[in-house]
Amino acid sequence: MLNGAGGVRPQSGPGAKPLALPCPHDSIDAMTLTRHSVPPLHESTHKLAAVASGRLPPDLVLTGARLLSTYTERLLEGRELWVHGGRIAAMRPAGAARAAGLAPGCIVELEGGILAPGLADPHIHVESSMMTVCAYAEAALLNGTTTIFCDSHEIGNVADVAGVEWMLEDARQAPLNVFLTVPSTVPATSARYETAGGDLTPDKVGALFDRWPEAVALGEKMDFVAVCDGDPRSHALIAEALRRGRPVSGHVYGRTFVAAYAASGVTDTHEAIDAEIAGDLLEAGLWVFLRGGPPTTPWHSLPEAIRAVTERGADPKRVCVCTDDRDADDLFGFGLDWVVRQAVAAGLSRERAWSLGSLHPATRYAMDGEIGGLGGGRRADLVLLDDDLAVRHTWYGGALMVENGQVTPTLERQLELGRYRYPDAAYRTVMLPSPLPPLVPALPEVACRANAIRVAGPGEIALRHAVLALPPAPDWSTHLNAHGLCHVAVLERHGRGGGVAHGLLQDFGLREGAVASSVGHDAHNVIVAGCDEASMRLAVEAIRATGGGVVVVANGQVAAQVALPVAGLLSDKRATEIAAETRRLKEAWTAQGCTLPYMGFNLIPLAVIPEIRITDRGLVTVPGMEMLPLILAA
Repeated sequence: MLNGAGGVRPQSGPGAKPLALPCPHDSIDAMTLTRHSVPPLHESTHKLAAVASGRLPPDLVLTGARLLSTYTERLLEGRELWVHGGRIAAMRPAGAARAAGLAPGCIVELEGGILAPGLADPHIHVESSMMTVCAYAEAALLNGTTTIFCDSHEIGNVADVAGVEWMLEDARQAPLNVFLTVPSTVPATSARYETAGGDLTPDKVGALFDRWPEAVALGEKMDFVAVCDGDPRSHALIAEALRRGRPVSGHVYGRTFVAAYAASGVTDTHEAIDAEIAGDLLEAGLWVFLRGGPPTTPWHSLPEAIRAVTERGADPKRVCVCTDDRDADDLFGFGLDWVVRQAVAAGLSRERAWSLGSLHPATRYAMDGEIGGLGGGRRADLVLLDDDLAVRHTWYGGALMVENGQVTPTLERQLELGRYRYPDAAYRTVMLPSPLPPLVPALPEVACRANAIRVAGPGEIALRHAVLALPPAPDWSTHLNAHGLCHVAVLERHGRGGGVAHGLLQDFGLREGAVASSVGHDAHNVIVAGCDEASMRLAVEAIRATGGGVVVVANGQVAAQVALPVAGLLSDKRATEIAAETRRLKEAWTAQGCTLPYMGFNLIPLAVIPEIRITDRGLVTVPGMEMLPLILAA
């Protein structure tokens, strides 16, 4: 037993079954364990009422643990939970089922710990994990996350509506509650600034809302400058959501933009980086999603932003926690449960912090009658925790999917047999020109200046604009060594001309060789950085050979690679395999001296984050949105 949450012991006697065959679902084919395997509430109310009233025995009774009420933020002693048809029927005094002689299908003695509702992540990008939704479910359930709200704008940028619908089909076969916040900014900027594979117009977005009941909100409106400036297309996309009563998610940098953003109908954001802007956003009526991530990455803004609650008195009723972006490796160690524990470390009570990861996201999306708490009628998506809120067991619709931190046979069958197979078109999206164009610009013949991109620091998303003096030199190496530079290039990969833009990257730390990725946000063109053209070409050709991926080249050979053949974004392997490949990639990445983690490197083409970016069209300033030449006259 660890901190009061030890093994799970099913009771002996009539109807009792071993928990390893997760009662009462041991006879259900694993292919059916999806969100739709639990009947809708309107089809279940008569049976749930009968169970709650003691007229019908429950399928499952969970007893022997304290129950975490997200409604009152209390731990309740001496209670048990009755489950029927994959939903919670009632919370009763401990021993009530036995006393009533109901002979439930299974009574499980939990022997301590905390029984809580499953977590709901209000803002994620499955594509950042580089795995399919069915694969993502494994890591999510191990972390106690049973519901996700994902913005699939990455695959939308590659394959338009078809890509979004591929992911929705994938989600329908996953043992996870998956809802879509419909991509709102595809492409992230106009064709003047980048070339994307998709173009999700207002009409297309409206059709996605109308065709897919899983489409519950408009995804993050990343072009916040355009929104605040009244851009007609941006507001037409927002209107498609508002006229259907769907909420609008946001992405905003800078306190000066908050008022206009809120007035445009946006009602949440995950980009609060400190207490000041978090307070502004809450006062303007937005939900704030506190983003937690590995402390060495730019995705860990929670400790600063949560001070709006812990130090400045803001009520957390419109505050959630989220993960946003996680690769496969980090997802196992830094899931939403880890973010909740970070909120506890920052000063919240365990009960309140867990509510920020369960009831609050459910409320934000008007689903608190379905998920987020232990109330009657809610889905039996449950977790058993120790006293430190570490996840031990996870039930999904009443079926045990994780036991003692390990995948159960039920989930194992689902992960092996029930995965969605993406269509052939999804495997043919990296269309690079052949032969490749030059990846290094022509060497200046006379003294000049250059617009360069400077890495601000390992924990910074923003990039700085530097203007460097370049005297005459015999080769590029002289300039690179003098200023701490490497080359960077972005290649169009959607079969729309094969253009390439050249740049110079300062303080990236690459010692030799090259790194490259087909996950160059948000148009997802190929980005490559290197110290010499031969290494850069080797990296890009490795991506072409696998149909997408992230690559490290060292000493003239590929040192590490994660192949991403599905839309150049996703692997089709199991989560554990992808996590191991990603771990090796990060080790090779660090060994090359890179100061930005590879996920930060993928953001270098994202022309909605200050101060300067590079896309396949060239250098772009943000928020000024001015195109700059690489070389300037002296």
